[in-house]
Amino acid sequence: MRSSRALFHTAALSLVMTAASLGATAAHAAEKISIMVGGYEKQIYLPAKLAESLGYFKDEGLDVELLNEPAGVDAENEMLAGAVQGVVGFYDHCIDLQGKGKFVESVVQFSQAPGEVELVSSKHPEIKSPADFKGKSLGVTGLGSSTNFLTQYLAVKNGLKLGDFTSVPVGAGQTFIAAMQQDAIQAGMTTEPTISRLLKTGEAKVLIDMRSMDGTKAVLGGTYPAASLYMQTSWVDDHKEETQKLANAFVKTLHFINTHSAAEIADKMPKDFYVGDKEGYVKALENGKAMFTADGVMPEDGPKTVLAVLSEFSKNVQGKTIDLSKTYTTAFVKNAK
Repeated sequence: MRSSRALFHTAALSLVMTAASLGATAAHAAEKISIMVGGYEKQIYLPAKLAESLGYFKDEGLDVELLNEPAGVDAENEMLAGAVQGVVGFYDHCIDLQGKGKFVESVVQFSQAPGEVELVSSKHPEIKSPADFKGKSLGVTGLGSSTNFLTQYLAVKNGLKLGDFTSVPVGAGQTFIAAMQQDAIQAGMTTEPTISRLLKTGEAKVLIDMRSMDGTKAVLGGTYPAASLYMQTSWVDDHKEETQKLANAFVKTLHFINTHSAAEIADKMPKDFYVGDKEGYVKALENGKAMFTADGVMPEDGPKTVLAVLSEFSKNVQGKTIDLSKTYTTAFVKNAK
């Protein structure tokens, strides 16, 4: 009898311990933070992969999963559906979404310039300005993406209507290059390292350059905060500790970018990001490194420039009252350790 009772207690204890173990595993899984990056091989979103490579997420005790999605608009949709907790994408989505009644905020502002270039195929020398976009097919990463926003703005500011041209979702990298080679697009907006690859082969030329602060101000009329970590405001409010740790990791990453050479930064990135041309990758990063903020703080004059750009063409914000103070927060980056 005692033997049976002992056996029973042992079995019961084993079940309790197994349940506790499973509970701990479930709790650990629940702590994972998934962040969707709108193309993490793009240099504009470099802080995401760099933070992971430097071990800064782990230093903060975070279990961060980076997921890759070529178009920012698709990353945004994943977040709104609750599939991911954050997006590394352009800040302009925070304004666009508020116009649709959804509250999303930039928690860490990575850049103060888009890092985007409008490239024109060498087969189409007749395109000398955005006014020549009429009747053309223009490459963007995705419909409703930031590249699409900026393309629409350039066209409208140069006297065209939205129906005068066609936006074609072609992603970035090899898919963008192939679309231009096949004349599926005559011009398109993309980032490094795709820009350098097409310039090197002579298959495209720069029409509009927004890789620098000066170039951006000339085209868009002011500082244009772009790449950022943005999240649903409700999630941030409910997870302030995790949000602060993310801010800590990214602010340290931005400091690393600002205190190291392009070559040193490139050495920390996956080799396939170089697309077989590390020298070109480093040179592009050298030229574009100044777009990144030093501290993750939103440039004070930036949000109004983004709103002005979107207001030129977007029905989502035209005629709407947008509270810019609810599209970003500096609380976490200013408290970053």
